[in-house]
Amino acid sequence: MSVPQSDGYFPLMQQARRTPTTQPGTPQTMYGQPGQQDAGGVAQQMGQLSLDGSAPMPTRKKKDRHAYHQLEQPASAQQPYEGVPSGQFLNGQAGQSSRGSSPAPQAWQQPSQPWHTQHMQQAQQPRGTPISMGGQMGQQPGSMSAGGGAQARVNPDQIPSVPLSRDSSAEHYKTQIYPTMEQHLPPPATTPFVPYDQGSASPKYARLTLNCIPHAHDQMVSTGLPLGLVLQPLAKQADGEQAIPVLDFGEIGPPRCRRCRAYINPFMVFSNGGNRMTCNLCAHPNDVPPEYFAPTDPSGVRVDRATRPELLLGTCEFLVPKEYWSKEPVPMRYLFLLDVSAEAYGRGFLQGVCDGILAAIYGDEVETTSGDDADGEIAAKLSKVPAGAKVGFMTFDREIHFYDVSAGVTAPQELVVSDLDDPFAAISAERLFVDASECRRNITTLLKRIPAMFANIGYPAPVLLPSLNAALSALELTGGKIICSLATLPTFGPGQLHPRDKGQGQTDDGDQSKEFMKAEHPGYKKCQADLVKAGVAVDFFLAAPMGGYLDLATIGFVAEKTGGETYYYPNWSYPRDCLRLEKELTHTLRRDQGYAALMKVRCSNGLQVAHYSGSFTQHTFGADLELASITQDSGMSVTFAYDGKLDPKLDAHFQAALLYTTTSGERRVRCINVVASVTDNARESMRFVDQDAVISVMAKESAAKIGERNLKDIRQALQDKSIDILAGYRKNVSDSHPSGQLVLPENLKDFAMYMLGLVKSRALKAGREPSDRRIQEVRMIKSMGPGELSLYLYPRIIAVHGLDPTEGFADDNGHLKMPHAVRASFSQMEEGGAYLVDNGQILLLWLHQQVSPNLLEDLFGEGMDALQALDPNLSALPVLETHLNAQVRNLLLHLEEQRGSKGLAIQLARQGLDGAEFEFARLLYEDRGSDASSYVDWLVTLHRGVGSELSGQRAKASEDVSQTITNTISSITGSIGLH
Repeated sequence: MSVPQSDGYFPLMQQARRTPTTQPGTPQTMYGQPGQQDAGGVAQQMGQLSLDGSAPMPTRKKKDRHAYHQLEQPASAQQPYEGVPSGQFLNGQAGQSSRGSSPAPQAWQQPSQPWHTQHMQQAQQPRGTPISMGGQMGQQPGSMSAGGGAQARVNPDQIPSVPLSRDSSAEHYKTQIYPTMEQHLPPPATTPFVPYDQGSASPKYARLTLNCIPHAHDQMVSTGLPLGLVLQPLAKQADGEQAIPVLDFGEIGPPRCRRCRAYINPFMVFSNGGNRMTCNLCAHPNDVPPEYFAPTDPSGVRVDRATRPELLLGTCEFLVPKEYWSKEPVPMRYLFLLDVSAEAYGRGFLQGVCDGILAAIYGDEVETTSGDDADGEIAAKLSKVPAGAKVGFMTFDREIHFYDVSAGVTAPQELVVSDLDDPFAAISAERLFVDASECRRNITTLLKRIPAMFANIGYPAPVLLPSLNAALSALELTGGKIICSLATLPTFGPGQLHPRDKGQGQTDDGDQSKEFMKAEHPGYKKCQADLVKAGVAVDFFLAAPMGGYLDLATIGFVAEKTGGETYYYPNWSYPRDCLRLEKELTHTLRRDQGYAALMKVRCSNGLQVAHYSGSFTQHTFGADLELASITQDSGMSVTFAYDGKLDPKLDAHFQAALLYTTTSGERRVRCINVVASVTDNARESMRFVDQDAVISVMAKESAAKIGERNLKDIRQALQDKSIDILAGYRKNVSDSHPSGQLVLPENLKDFAMYMLGLVKSRALKAGREPSDRRIQEVRMIKSMGPGELSLYLYPRIIAVHGLDPTEGFADDNGHLKMPHAVRASFSQMEEGGAYLVDNGQILLLWLHQQVSPNLLEDLFGEGMDALQALDPNLSALPVLETHLNAQVRNLLLHLEEQRGSKGLAIQLARQGLDGAEFEFARLLYEDRGSDASSYVDWLVTLHRGVGSELSGQRAKASEDVSQTITNTISSITGSIGLH
């Protein structure tokens, strides 16, 4: 089998077509701005942190800047990461203490990211990325070049590149740790990194849109930016991270502020010899409980601080006493509720679900159960279900079936409920929910028999709502999770649904389409409310019948409001989609998660919570968020409004508290603390913008409006907001640039591209789109974490045919060497090329019609030397001994680790052969689509808007109602504690 040489499969073509901007280069080549660079900019970073012995950067003194929170390492954390020197925590210097010299304030003033070029780091004010727009605004008469469309005036290769930004930061954090209090801006959300918690939480759990916050409302308005916090409270940890400590304060519970009910955290100030504890959020002085007392040293630091994780770390968990219980906590109970109607059986979805559940519960050890296994050898093998958790099984068509698979029966037993008006659990919870390891024989037997059991019954339409109510009755006393499959619209019995969206409209921009985005049936709303009250969430696995209508707006509403998730297969095909289904079932069962959750976010005096966005239930403004389920993939955003002014001498503090029950049955509170500096100068705050947080807040807020406002207005509001932000930067920071340039803030240089990706996404795009697919992606945006959302708005594209022989394998430090990604434009696609396209939801393998036969054989095996020879149902690469095959499989494993909840399975998109090629074309977000502009045209549109705003001639297409909302809620007061 041929092995590709170092110059790839198409060396001449590659060398001829590859431009300097697409070569794997160093960051100083970005956008034509040459500059010198030391090794990673370490010397400059050390100078800014006063760690190289030089004079510190001049900074303003700030009283009680970090509330005695020192950045020294506790003795127990000198070497928390295997293979990483402890000195890296302070960017190359070991064990430096901030006491006395107080370097922390200088660190907060760091003007740019560590992977940016040195000349950018040296700038006293943020240097934006200016793009010449060819005299679009403010040009002299006659200065425009002849011929002039936008493409002629703006060089597409010189505008900001999302892949280049991602690749440079990912390369930096292969060898660097992110200390949470020493660098002001976190890594991009798609970057794998290891954080070191120094008191402010890891960006994996919480990201602020601004890490330096204006002290007053008018200053905030002048930036155009939202003030918000993006949360992913149970985010997955990377290998090598410190485990989050779980602390037990016994029956008294963790110490809290008596006024605002904030939990103990590293920024509370102890005084009066340790007898008084001043809350960092509301400034209320509290008496320290006697059992928590410890004296303070002369500098005001508790003498036991080094042994108290809650005083050192930004993220901690507390075991809570019974007063925090809504019911007796028990380990998680998973109830599988399977559609066995004719559609589910006939299209192989029922078979795929049963096989997927078996693989999810028992892994790859699924074996055929026979009567000779009396010795229990198979049953003795452990299941993959989380420790302590139990599983149960139900099916439904026009009747509801419960199954007893407990160890006390020799074979699975079925009990049928035919009363659909008042459904109930036909079996006790003790027999319905079983230990998967102890009952492996019966579970395996049942799941292998279910498809055949219903093969000849063939009811066309199932009864979903009564089945959900029956499942709820089985989980009502304990809480838990329902994992429900459905393959056709439930048009029978109570809760029957009818086709609403018949696809007759030419566009979705009118008011009529809003109705398709809302839940229709009051029965499902009542069911959702009952589920939340009982602490029961629903994850749906939905396969549309031949791409038909399922009314996801109504059915998915139950999942959204309970904190569950909807997995949607609009073009389900057996066996093509079985691998993806299996992986998603497995992930749903095994991921870190909790149930019966409440959540509240608190903030410093001068601010108040304005709005939450995400998948949850909130009954009244100011009340806790109710989440019947929360997982490692669950994300949400919080926006804040000013109800006073912040003190520039003090920091702003934020605390998110999540009360939940773990899969093992422990009731805990996870506290996530974030700190930001405060400034009286909007110019300074613009230097510390977190691009991913801004994008997440704007995307989730926009998604929350769908169903209330029409899509055209929402897209226009996003465009207006983007113009406001760029105009605010121009006014506050970069007014010296020529008016013919569009200046993108350095820390928001990819912001315009992500906004274009949002406008082009299925959730918001113009034109006709099946309402099921649209509402599915709307809800995904609302519940995604920042990393998953970033990939969704701009896919990662890898050129398989151009892989270097070393890429896809470990480098000298043991890190996978990733190839540089390609821009999402067809102009970057080479003839004869092969590309992996991953947007975090699907993974396409696009193959040009002139792709090399050698490449196909190396990738797929002997005899596979033409596109027509490939299996269109392929979902995974075969395991071959060729170099290229090993490279790509390694890359796929890495991409799978970086995804959210969606399973990674390959879908072929062969040029001219597969329908998936239309999806490939849609994901090329930099190109002009049938109903949306190209990246260059979008920048021209934003540039014109900024020009109109600066000249005072801009009229906004839609009124910004955020201030009205702020005024309405500003009079509402009161903090509701987590009890």
